[in-house]
Amino acid sequence: MFQPLKGVTVVDLSQILAGPYATYLLSLMGADVIKIEKPGQGDWTRDLGPIKDLSARKMGLGYMTQNAGKKSVAIDLKTGEGLGLVKQIIAGADIFVENFKPGIAEKLGLGFAPVKAMNPRILYCSISAYGQTGPFAPRPAYDHVIQGMCGIMKTTGSAESGPTKVGAPYVDYATGMNAALAIVSGLHEVRRTGAAVHLDVAMLDTALMLMASLMTQHLSSGWVPAPNGNEAWSASPSSGAFETTDGLLMLAANNDAQFHKLCIALGRSDLAEDPRYASPSERALNAPTLRTELNRIFLTRSAAEWELLLADHKVPAARVRGLDEALAEDHLRARGVTQELTVTGDVDHTVHVPTLSFLADGHATGPQSGPRPLGADTEAVLQALNIDPERIRDLREARVIG
Repeated sequence: MFQPLKGVTVVDLSQILAGPYATYLLSLMGADVIKIEKPGQGDWTRDLGPIKDLSARKMGLGYMTQNAGKKSVAIDLKTGEGLGLVKQIIAGADIFVENFKPGIAEKLGLGFAPVKAMNPRILYCSISAYGQTGPFAPRPAYDHVIQGMCGIMKTTGSAESGPTKVGAPYVDYATGMNAALAIVSGLHEVRRTGAAVHLDVAMLDTALMLMASLMTQHLSSGWVPAPNGNEAWSASPSSGAFETTDGLLMLAANNDAQFHKLCIALGRSDLAEDPRYASPSERALNAPTLRTELNRIFLTRSAAEWELLLADHKVPAARVRGLDEALAEDHLRARGVTQELTVTGDVDHTVHVPTLSFLADGHATGPQSGPRPLGADTEAVLQALNIDPERIRDLREARVIG
């Protein structure tokens, strides 16, 4: 298996989506991830998901999505003894990940400076809404709040709908990917220099980088993007969304080669020979007439028929699918984008969790074990610190650990 982080220990004090997804990716790459959770409560997402049996057992699908393959250790950070235990765990780790609101880690005595003092080669990653610096740093936020802040909503909607949020919490998961990239890079830097590194990963920064071309164009020219609906950013009249007999088709025929292939596929070579459509600039000038003709043609067949025909002619196109339709495609099964796990509840449940978003040597990489019940690994992790079993029992009775 692809396990480049085998032998690396990660202490994960993050909750909900962005931080846990980052450490999930590290786990998939072989890291030993120790997730610290509050006794009796755990990560908030343990209670989330449509399978009520699992949610009632604090193993909800909202948690399973990004926590398979990790150890679960339940320690109360609000107690001095609990905080001391966490510090002992961090002292022997390679990577520490937290997503507290800026300033909270410092108040706990887990800021970069004290953690570096106890572990001089630590890679310390802070994940937050707005970053550790800047006027917005103290503010809390969630994915949809950042979507409102970053400007994406005013490009996603249309003039009729007004600003529209992206349907999935894409900023959270993109931030997790960004953090994982930062961590893997930072780990190499620590090994190169022998010195601790503090990474500062922000959801707002990530969201803006997902709009890099728009950001660059605005700052360089003053151009402000308008609501774009389902149209292509190229603004080419032979790209974007087209109605068919049974739904929408997304099409990209921006350059001359693509436009010529499109015309051949449509059985309308005359369009490619028409001087009004001889170049991208001419097509832009005569967009209304070209668009009208293309709309008329696409309304003669189904989206699925057009997709297959255009694929045969090497023209980028896809019918608009629901998530259920997309995940049912043989292509995604062939790519191994998810892995099945069996989770026992009142009945056994088959759970599908994400794999790494790339293949290594032609293979997908998924978790080697399922998500753990809350606190399932507390005793084993503490015993590895040479803490006396009787002391562990006393801590459990005092509710310092769970």
